[in-house]
Amino acid sequence: MIILKNRDEIEKMRVAGKVVAQVLDILRQKVKPGITTANLNAIAEHECKRRNAIPVFKNYPNPKGGRPFPGAICASINEEVIHGIPINRELKEGDIISIDFGVLVNGFAGDSATTIPVGEISDEAAKLLRVTEESLMCGINAAIIGNRLGAISNAVQSQVEKHGFSVVRDFVGHGIGRDMHEDPPVPNYGRINSGPKLQNGMTIAIEPMVNIGSYKVLTKEDEWTIVTRDGSLSAHFEHTIAITEEGPDILTLL
Repeated sequence: MIILKNRDEIEKMRVAGKVVAQVLDILRQKVKPGITTANLNAIAEHECKRRNAIPVFKNYPNPKGGRPFPGAICASINEEVIHGIPINRELKEGDIISIDFGVLVNGFAGDSATTIPVGEISDEAAKLLRVTEESLMCGINAAIIGNRLGAISNAVQSQVEKHGFSVVRDFVGHGIGRDMHEDPPVPNYGRINSGPKLQNGMTIAIEPMVNIGSYKVLTKEDEWTIVTRDGSLSAHFEHTIAITEEGPDILTLL
């Protein structure tokens, strides 16, 4: 069931979204060769405590019944698509790292992700980051009352594929509100006229996951980390938005 939000609820989500944006901005500035993903996770946890925010990913149940997720952030490097576990792994010059982060503040959730270059990266990696972020904005721009959800999905897919990249099919965006994951699922591929009609008060997280090579993925032995099956680089960008009469409203901005 899709839960529509009123203006007051959307403003409460904006508070949570701003915390997410602030912490991601701090982490972006800390990313450099030599720092570990465990260090970044510790920074995120510290910043949550300072803001009375609950890091939603920490101890999140494994959908397949394995161990809960151990980190406050998902830290996915290079061919890791999503759900990378923060560990004592040092970032290296030329890596790219996707950081996904979500919180609850006063009962409402915010969720966002960004992919960050570590020092100087290859031209191909830089193009991947640019196209993935562009595809997110294309999806957001299609989030207009009266469109169907498929308009968002198709806008993302079209932007990605015209540059020769692929969108992951096995994982999608989602509704969001009092819970981190609500209806509806928000695929990054599909037909323009598919899915439910977009309505005033819908709140969703749009999150393209884009691979340089094939869209096929697999799960590592740690039961969480998703990687590209062909070992190609992957990028991930995400915003939480509200669909309003004035147009799409991004809630996870500084």
